Amino acid sequence: MYETSYHRAASVADAASLIAKADDGKLLAGGQTLIPTMKQRLAAPSDLVDIGQIAELHGITESGGTLRIGAATRHADVAGSDLVRRLIPGLASLAGGIGDPHVRHMGTIGGSVANNDPAADYPSAVLALDATVHTDKRDIAAADFFMGMFETALEDGEIITAISFKIPEKSAYAKYPNPASRYAMAGVFVARHKDGSVRVAVTGASQGGVFRAEAMEAALAAKWSADAVAGIALEADDMLSDIHGSAEYRANLVTVMAKRAVAAA
Repeated sequence: MYETSYHRAASVADAASLIAKADDGKLLAGGQTLIPTMKQRLAAPSDLVDIGQIAELHGITESGGTLRIGAATRHADVAGSDLVRRLIPGLASLAGGIGDPHVRHMGTIGGSVANNDPAADYPSAVLALDATVHTDKRDIAAADFFMGMFETALEDGEIITAISFKIPEKSAYAKYPNPASRYAMAGVFVARHKDGSVRVAVTGASQGGVFRAEAMEAALAAKWSADAVAGIALEADDMLSDIHGSAEYRANLVTVMAKRAVAAA
């Protein structure tokens, strides 16, 4: 690991100020991606600004048909929240299946969404639940947030403060995890909203990162049943292909996981 300067921010405003002053500063929340990357010397930020202890970035609240989760809230807290379990059980289940206990008790929802790893779980929930990503500068709709693999609409120095999820009538998440990392080789989040609309978001499978499966959405809007998506096959052209599974394998996994998610919902 290269030498770096560590700062613990007392507030969001303090964090923004520290990042603005740094030559090449990085925000540190749970550190589950950044710290290993630094240990491998693949990243060498001049400064680390720790936002994990900022009180205003923690907590889970309900208001006006939405569930708001602070950006520094740990995965384990989302998974164990009675409020999340009652209102969006699919989100609680998703959080409970991330990594291992160490990762769940250190990693944060804001860090996961900001990193936008193509195999991360949370981006699928953000898209399927038509969430809003709140930052210290603005509010960003889910449809406008994810820009591709590891890319988001966040500007330099912009800090995610919370994420607001629309509370659906039904929701569920199913993924096929890599046996070693627990990252999704294919994960599907399904949600039927109170206005009758359906959203199906897929993570872990595509070269472009998280995406919505519109053919499945249309089928489920007409008939909410696992059978409705059973015959829908996604094109393999844009799917990831590696030692863990071919593009064709991942395309098939999406259909299988979609069926399981609908059945669970």
